[in-house]
Amino acid sequence: GRRLEYQVENGRYQGTTNTIGYDGIWRSPEKKNLVIEVKTTDAYRISLETIASYKRKLFEKDMIDADASILIVVGRQDTGDLEAQVRGSRHAWEVRIISVSALAKLVQLKENSEGGATAKKIRTILTPMEYTRLDDMVDVVFTTATEVENATDNLVSSNFDTEQPRTPEEKIKGIWQFTDSVLLQEKRAEIIRAVERRHETNLISKTKATLWSADHKVRLAVTISKRYADRAAYRYWYAYHPQWDEFLAEGEIADIALGCMDLSRAFCIPRSILVAHLGDLNTTTTERSTYWHLHLTDENSTYALVLPKAGKTLDLTPYQFDLAL
Repeated sequence: GRRLEYQVENGRYQGTTNTIGYDGIWRSPEKKNLVIEVKTTDAYRISLETIASYKRKLFEKDMIDADASILIVVGRQDTGDLEAQVRGSRHAWEVRIISVSALAKLVQLKENSEGGATAKKIRTILTPMEYTRLDDMVDVVFTTATEVENATDNLVSSNFDTEQPRTPEEKIKGIWQFTDSVLLQEKRAEIIRAVERRHETNLISKTKATLWSADHKVRLAVTISKRYADRAAYRYWYAYHPQWDEFLAEGEIADIALGCMDLSRAFCIPRSILVAHLGDLNTTTTERSTYWHLHLTDENSTYALVLPKAGKTLDLTPYQFDLAL
């Protein structure tokens, strides 16, 4: 639930005389509440009336809104009896069922996208909808596909240098020097763990490149570069995207982490520092947006951010940290 950007309130495994036995409440940014019920299997008949009573009691205690719905999360795929039970009950319009594996797929889709529209559309799937007209479902699919494509473009732009012109032969053959995706993910995970230790918090993925703490106060954008041995002006190159900047701007602690594939260290630059120098950076404008170029040099083993429009560099020594435990 947290990874789909709900505010989550943990419930109880079982109710008692003076407590309500709900498993959890998910509150969406759109002010839609879900009462969560978790079941391993439908081998034993589930009392929908009992689950509905949880919702009624939570509303009476002013813990949820009147239009809240119920989401039953099941651990197995064989839920035919449960589905029939819901369809045949008076609670059919307030209850939905989803398997853990399908829920995990929605999380993966959301984290592979860029921007907030996909997350919002995915959350609409988890609330009861009328599907006689399919426009809303088509809108979910289209929005997700578009944002995943945009996210792929953003991540690719961080893996090769688009500033350098390609020869006609390279353009025809499509010769791009990509870094292995598995190695990239390992490096990204290593950086995230190190940042979590620095801030003493756990981070949850919002997208592949952006993460935040459960309370959304600590925010991080992570981007990684290979070493460019053939570039005299710089050794590492990154793209910094406007949607990342918007995301970081709303955090109390907000950093951009620059990883280097061949180094056991990274650079965690506070957004406030980077923003002060955005006007000194080169940019590229595409059909979708304008993003900034971050170039790192390593003269005399001192790493610095190149500020081409100011004719100087920013020493990154204060912002570097080791990735090892």
